[in-house]
Amino acid sequence: MALRDFWGKWTGKGQAEPSEQSGVPQPPVELPPSPPEPVQPPPPPETPPPAPEPIRDPIPTEAPPLDLPPMEVPPPLQLQQGQAQPGFFGRLKAGLARSTAKLTDAIGSVFTRRKLDDAALEELEEMLIGADLGVSAAGRIVEGFRRTRFGREVTDAEVKAALAEEIAAILTPVAQPLAITRDYAPHVVLVVGVNGTGKTTTIAKLAEQYRAQGLKVWMVAGDTFRAAAVEQLQIWGERTGAHVVVPAKPGADAAGLAFDGLRDARLAGVDVLLVDTAGRLHNKTALMEELRKVVRVLKRDDAAIPHSTLLVLDATTGQNAVSQVRVFKEMVEVTGLVVTKLDGSAKGGVVVALAQEFGLPVHAVGVGEKAADLRPFEARDFARSLVGLDD
Repeated sequence: MALRDFWGKWTGKGQAEPSEQSGVPQPPVELPPSPPEPVQPPPPPETPPPAPEPIRDPIPTEAPPLDLPPMEVPPPLQLQQGQAQPGFFGRLKAGLARSTAKLTDAIGSVFTRRKLDDAALEELEEMLIGADLGVSAAGRIVEGFRRTRFGREVTDAEVKAALAEEIAAILTPVAQPLAITRDYAPHVVLVVGVNGTGKTTTIAKLAEQYRAQGLKVWMVAGDTFRAAAVEQLQIWGERTGAHVVVPAKPGADAAGLAFDGLRDARLAGVDVLLVDTAGRLHNKTALMEELRKVVRVLKRDDAAIPHSTLLVLDATTGQNAVSQVRVFKEMVEVTGLVVTKLDGSAKGGVVVALAQEFGLPVHAVGVGEKAADLRPFEARDFARSLVGLDD
């Protein structure tokens, strides 16, 4: 037993069991300290992962197109110098070339040298109607031929000359320039028409021409619901040097704007106030009420205002121009017509139809983009140009 106790003490594997024979308790045996565990060096600090790059939207190489309404940008105005512009007959004839060809080709194919009988007159009437002169004007012209030349043998040249005379007779009563009265101070010109007829461009050309005559001109951008129309008139105002009265915000009251423009123009000593208007004919009821309100409000200042109401018509629409006159005469008291875009139309004969149907003054016609291409209407020049005759 002593040997076992000694071995336990030596190896440190525990305390020797107490002897059953000895009742004396044995003191606890202290074990030698365990060797310290080796200290592990701390691991090297981990390199933090790179921060993720922020997600960015791809940079567009081109700006996306803006969804804006198209705006017609007018070409630079060619200034008119003085009252007379030589060569306008040539421009008129060139502008009416398509209308002329439509009419004269038909005449040449029928009247080489032929007796002017009922059959020939019937063919002539059909030609005139097909050239947009209208049924009423065509009938009047044919009756004139019947009275003066029936039964005679005629050539195409004689038919053209006689036709020019008959057309001039219809047009002469309506060929009246627009007279501006400075005593009104200002002379208020209300300009109406369907969008796309050249209404705004016509206002700009009139403004330039009146300024060339020494008159002080203002324009009112009364088509307040169409931002492009307001911007376009402002561009024209910068080019013509005419002040433009613009709405404070889109959709402003057109009647109130016209009234404010009239009041300010009177204080500024303006000679001519040109008032643009809306032309949304697809909504006839709303347009009619708006135009009537503009006139009603202007008359609060003076019952004679507007002094002139011009209806601008696009010659390329042909007989549709006749329908437009009827519609606008229901809305306002139209005092005169301006016919534009004769240079791009094969339907210039509609001017004759308008004169015969309504008898309204045709103040001016447009045969180009320049200010000089909007000129007072001359009945004889127009008639001879229409049938292809020289001046």
